[in-house]
Amino acid sequence: MRLRIVPPQVRPTEYAEPTGCPYPDCGSRHVQFRQAVPKAVRDPYVHGVIAYRYQCPRCGHTFRVYPTGISQDQTSARLKGLAVVFYVLGMSYGAVSLALNAIGCPLSKVAVYNTVQAAGAAITGLRRTAIGRGGGRIRALGVDLTSVRCHGEWVTLGVSVDPVSGIVLSIDVLAESDAATISEWVGEVAAAIGAEVLVSDDADVFKIAADDHGLPHQVCKKHVGDNTERLVAELSEAVAGDPDGSLALVDVTPEQAKKDLAEVLRLVQERPAGPDGGTKLAEIHQRYARARPPTAGQTWSVAYRLRMFTLDRWELWPRLIRYRTWEGTEGERLDGTNNACERAIGWGVKERYRTMRGYKQERSVLGVSRLLAAMGNAPPGAGFALAGLIG
Repeated sequence: MRLRIVPPQVRPTEYAEPTGCPYPDCGSRHVQFRQAVPKAVRDPYVHGVIAYRYQCPRCGHTFRVYPTGISQDQTSARLKGLAVVFYVLGMSYGAVSLALNAIGCPLSKVAVYNTVQAAGAAITGLRRTAIGRGGGRIRALGVDLTSVRCHGEWVTLGVSVDPVSGIVLSIDVLAESDAATISEWVGEVAAAIGAEVLVSDDADVFKIAADDHGLPHQVCKKHVGDNTERLVAELSEAVAGDPDGSLALVDVTPEQAKKDLAEVLRLVQERPAGPDGGTKLAEIHQRYARARPPTAGQTWSVAYRLRMFTLDRWELWPRLIRYRTWEGTEGERLDGTNNACERAIGWGVKERYRTMRGYKQERSVLGVSRLLAAMGNAPPGAGFALAGLIG
C-alpha cells in the first residue's frame, strides 16, 4: 500500500486572529492583547516560538494564541505527526521513541502511544468522508469479515467498501460473527449510504443479510470458482465406482456423474451470458433430486452430496452473474469480485497487524485500522493531511 501523507506544518509567524472570547459562558466578541510570551517547543526544526496572550474585557479570562502547528502542549503537531507516520509504517511505539530521540526530538514511548491513539480516535467513522468523495450516494456495498487478536481474544472486524471506487466505508468491531449480527451490521451500513446492491464472498451469512434487506447480491466469482473447483475434485473421486450404490438408485452412472461435475465447473468458471447457465444447472440437479437424505446417525451418500452440491450452485447462479446485469444510475459497474474488500483488509488491517503480537485494547484495533484506511482513502495527488487529526 502506498500512502501519501502530508504531515502538519509549523509556521512560527502565522497566527489565527482571535474572533472573541473562547469561553462558552461569556460569548464576548472583543478581546484585548496583553503580552507576547516566549514558549519552548519540541520540534525537529523550531525550538521556540512566541505565544500571544489576550484578555476578555467582559469576563476577565486570559488565553493564549499559538502559531500554526503549536498548541499548549510542548510537542509540536509536526513531531506528533512524524510519530504517527513512523508507527503506521510498521515501527513499534518503543522503536518510534528511539528513532525520534536519535534525531534530537525526545518523545517517550507513552507519549507516542497517546499520540497515535488520539489520531485514531479522531477518525470516528469513514462513511461521511467516503460519501463526500463519492459525490453523494454510494450505490454498491462490498462487505467482508476478518479477525485480529486483542488481549488474548480473537476480535471480529467488519469491513465495508465501495466496490466500484475501492474507498473504505467503515471498519467496525462486531460482537459476534453469527447471521443476526452480520445482517444487522450490513443493514445499518447499507441504509447509511443508500446501497442498491451487495457484494461479498461466498459466505452464507452475507446471503442471509442480502435477503433480509432486499439487496440484489453479487458473490465473488473468484471465491465461488475456487470452492467449486475444490468440491468437484473431491466429488469426482467419491463417485468413482459408485461405492455406496446411491448413484444407481437415481439411475446415474459414475461416468455421467463425472461429466455433470465437469459441466458444473465449466459453467461456474465461464459464466456464459443468457439463461442457459441456470437452465443447465437445473437440468443437472434434477438427475440427483431423488437422492434420499440421510437419517439420524447416517452419513451423506454420494448421490445426496451431488444433490446438495448441484442445488447450491443452481441457487447461487443469479448471485454469481449479477455483475452482468447491474448498473448504477451513473453507469457504475461491478467486476464480479470482492477484491476491493480484500485489499482494504490487507492494507488497512493485516499489513500493520503482521508486525505485532496482538492488540491490547479494542480502541487500538479500531483506531489504527481506521487511520490506515483513511490514509488509503485520500485522493491521489492531494494526500492525507494529518493536521486534521492532530490539534
